[in-house]
Amino acid sequence: MRSLLRFLVRNFAFLLFLFLEAVSLVLVFNYNSFQRSRFLNSANYISASFYNATSSVFQYFELARVNKELANENAYLLSVLDEGTLEEISVSDSIITTLELPDSNFVFRAARIINNSANKQQNYITLNKGLEDGIKADQGILSPQGVVGVVTSVSNSYASGLSLLNPRWSISAKLKNSGYYGSLRWDGQNYRQADLLEIPIHVNLAQGDTLVTSGYSSIFPEGLLIGTILSFDKPQGENYYNIKVKLAVDFKSIRYVHVIENVKKEELKALENEVVLDGAGNN
Repeated sequence: MRSLLRFLVRNFAFLLFLFLEAVSLVLVFNYNSFQRSRFLNSANYISASFYNATSSVFQYFELARVNKELANENAYLLSVLDEGTLEEISVSDSIITTLELPDSNFVFRAARIINNSANKQQNYITLNKGLEDGIKADQGILSPQGVVGVVTSVSNSYASGLSLLNPRWSISAKLKNSGYYGSLRWDGQNYRQADLLEIPIHVNLAQGDTLVTSGYSSIFPEGLLIGTILSFDKPQGENYYNIKVKLAVDFKSIRYVHVIENVKKEELKALENEVVLDGAGNN
């Protein structure tokens, strides 16, 4: 204790300088938007670069498993292309850098996950592609197993977003058999399960029913796999089921994804905004 006091007394001027310097930097970043944005962008770039380096190490030790997955995806892609069914093309080859389907509004860009969490209350994903690769905010993220999440922030070389394991985000999902749709939201507990909301109790359900994207958004095309019904019940006095869904994606093992761009998204948003404004003007 006495040695610590001597050290503090001897270096008081230097320690005071460091303290005042830290306070001044905090004030600069908090009250100046330009400096704050530059600092956040630099911090994000440094952390993303670190994630990219560590991810490359882990990737090397998983080459055998990844090669097997790619072979299976190639076989599936070839069979789907041969059948000519556009709806199931969601599972595309991770080797392809950009896949633009004929007569489709969607472009698929391959990316690698360099940081991912599955055991927090709010989970995020970081990708090794950014603005330079055509990645933008509000684009969907898809793995060979199914829907993963949505891009929220992008830098020149990296992108991050919310996964399905984040209660801040919900996705419009429909039952493949009946066509009834509702909202899928993570319950914050099991990383392999989520809740399907707003399905009326008169709809016939069965364990194992497939859940896919509804197409009622500009982020995902219709028919992409989300999961299957794990269990359900009818709460007394309620109009909607309690439905547990087993997610198709194992968020603790995914490595490669595709980022989905809707090339006509801005046109669609402009039209919808025009309808809203016209409706407000008529009231």
